[in-house]
Amino acid sequence: MENMLNGPLSGKTRREHDLLGEMEIPVEYYFGVQTMRAVENFHISRVRLNFFPEFIRALADVKQGAAMANRELGLLDPKIADAIIAACGELREGKLHEHFVVDMVQGGAGTSTNMNANEVIANRALELLGHEKGEYAYCHPNNHVNLSQSTNDAYPTATRIALVRSIEKLIAALRELIAAFHAKGSEFAHIIKMGRTQLQDAVPMTLGQEFEAYATTLTEEIARLETNMTLFYEINMGATAIGTGINADPDYAALCTKHLREVTGLPLVEATNMIEATSDTGAYIMNSSAQKRLAVKLSKICNDLRLLSSGPRCGLNEINLPPRQPGSSIMPGKVNPVIPEVVNQVAFRVIGNDLTVTAAAEAGQLELNVMEPIIIHSLFESIEMLINAMNTLREKCIVGITANEEVCRRMVYNSIGLVTALNPYLGYETSTMLAKEALQTGKGIYDLVLEHKLMSEEELHKVLRPENMVKPRKLIK
Repeated sequence: MENMLNGPLSGKTRREHDLLGEMEIPVEYYFGVQTMRAVENFHISRVRLNFFPEFIRALADVKQGAAMANRELGLLDPKIADAIIAACGELREGKLHEHFVVDMVQGGAGTSTNMNANEVIANRALELLGHEKGEYAYCHPNNHVNLSQSTNDAYPTATRIALVRSIEKLIAALRELIAAFHAKGSEFAHIIKMGRTQLQDAVPMTLGQEFEAYATTLTEEIARLETNMTLFYEINMGATAIGTGINADPDYAALCTKHLREVTGLPLVEATNMIEATSDTGAYIMNSSAQKRLAVKLSKICNDLRLLSSGPRCGLNEINLPPRQPGSSIMPGKVNPVIPEVVNQVAFRVIGNDLTVTAAAEAGQLELNVMEPIIIHSLFESIEMLINAMNTLREKCIVGITANEEVCRRMVYNSIGLVTALNPYLGYETSTMLAKEALQTGKGIYDLVLEHKLMSEEELHKVLRPENMVKPRKLIK
């Protein structure tokens, strides 16, 4: 038997049974027979529940809220309830997480996850009550820890709580990245450069404006993430199997939701239609879409950074990315933009995960969507990767970017796009003639204007002052 804990096993076991028969469980394991079945069945992603600590904490929140409601309704012995609550408190502190060993991707609509939590909590509660692990007559995973619940309300409620907290961390990382772009926007505010459309010279701008635009486009995503996050506040605790509330007290749903608000500090509300809430996955779709939108913007920015830093001799070379590692095993001196490249790849994964969420959401049938495990895995993975990618981009790239100011200025004055700034003064026909001649001769627009005596050097300097080219203005007379 594979050892699923870091430490050694004594070789001692306890015997547990379920619907399918008996099994020997190492005494060190806080999980039991149903978790072991899942471990045997699902070698899929090799990503276990304990890879996402917020998910385990949320499962503990749900089990504590249920125990508090059942105790208040007189359905659960106060001593047992208190032991369950204490065990849940330990899980929130990060204890026993190594015992959450089920693969994130699993059949059964999350039952294996729910039972992993039920068994760990029950066995820890048994110890707190003075009993041995596996003595379920005193605290049973199903009869006590899972009282008044089904996987179909406990599992999605826990995922929603965990996703809210994870998205809050995602937003925090995003805010830090935005601040880094704002800082560069201020630092580069005076540097004139050429703006481009369709990879062709367009009109002048400042490098600071370019970086401020990155900050602004990312700032828009905060509102999208926050708005969609509120969809997770609606929970279906008390729905039990399909939303009819079978095996739950009539007062349980409202009471459990109230206690969960207290435990989590989140403004959770009871779903208005439990049957709809049990089968609906719309909130997951919306949140996945928001993550994808953020990923696409991040990837576009990283494409720009790679272009702007291309070279150093044969590219744009307007900015320098911090050198992070040698870029080639055969080309000495080559340094690649490895940080933007890895963020690009994270974006591709998030886009793929969004497609997975969409397909899995569509696959729901009748009163339940059994594909929720892959939805949840995809969402958690996307959030984790986006947080790590944004932190890496900020720490190892953005804060260390420097500008090649003279390269930027020289490109402006040599660019044919400069003629656009002169168009209001020289007219479209003359400007077109200048552009054509510049292309044919290789001369700069600046030099051609003086050569043809279309403007004096003093007039040209006024018009082409950086502050006159990068924002709306009155014509200079």
